[in-house]
Amino acid sequence: MKQTARSFWVDSPGRGGIRDVVLPEPGEDEVLVRSLYSGVSRGTETLVFRGGVPVSQHTAMRAPFQEGDFPGPVKYGYLNVGVVEEGPEALAGRTVFCLYPHQTRYVVPASAVTPVPDTVPAERAVLAGTVETAVNALWDAAPLVGDRIAVVGGGMVGCSVAALLARFPGVRVQLVDADPSRASVAKALGVDFATPGDARGDCDLVVHASATEQGLARSLELLTSEGTVLELSWYGDRQVSVPLGEAFHSRRLVIRSSQVGTVSPARPHRTYADRLAVALDLLADPALDALVTGESAFEDLPDVLPKLASGEIPALCHRVRYDENA
Repeated sequence: MKQTARSFWVDSPGRGGIRDVVLPEPGEDEVLVRSLYSGVSRGTETLVFRGGVPVSQHTAMRAPFQEGDFPGPVKYGYLNVGVVEEGPEALAGRTVFCLYPHQTRYVVPASAVTPVPDTVPAERAVLAGTVETAVNALWDAAPLVGDRIAVVGGGMVGCSVAALLARFPGVRVQLVDADPSRASVAKALGVDFATPGDARGDCDLVVHASATEQGLARSLELLTSEGTVLELSWYGDRQVSVPLGEAFHSRRLVIRSSQVGTVSPARPHRTYADRLAVALDLLADPALDALVTGESAFEDLPDVLPKLASGEIPALCHRVRYDENA
């Protein structure tokens, strides 16, 4: 008898639903995974949910196991933690992370899953994809001992970057966000907090992750001469103005992009698997639990995604839990 599963799809911009799917029999080099948790990356996934992926980026924005096409119907997501129910002996029964959408069970190549270290609880492992983005960003940014750094934008990616920067010796790290409630998250991560108007300047590096024009402009203002803004925001189909007048040239400022789709050229000998393994090892730190700010059942996703997209649920990472018998 064929095994079945249930998956979440964006049926059309702003509307989603759960569908029944028939699973293929796993082949010799494949695994059958039962989902324990998945995570909603609020920035990217709510942009997909709203239908905000520009046509020019439809190919670049495809998730590894996406089905359908933008703007919809599309099955999208990439933060999944589950247990291998069938597969090679070395993986059978293991808790694994996979870049798979929200689905109760799925079959993928064994090479597509990464075992979660015993030091990392499954509930926290849903952060692996976002912490991997932070690892890549810091490979790009190459911060130095003693640097003065601001992270502008206290969302899931910005907080992940701040959490990793907190481990650097002698570094002054300040998380900057317009929402004062992010102060408690910053405290849990071990970094300072400020609203944009109160942020400390003379920064050697500013990591921008607010996805707003105002955040980018403030990031440039916070730099010291010859400082760098590392731009992690993705604006989708929005046009963004960048203030390149006034003292931008005389102060020799730099704006540099970073994107997780390619391993940083600063680490030419590292693979995607290497980068993900680093991220999973870093998740042994319980301080990162502060990034999970909400949880709901898989069956509730059609009602939860619109609230995440509108901001009614002000989440960083929203965790989705799965019924063991689903």
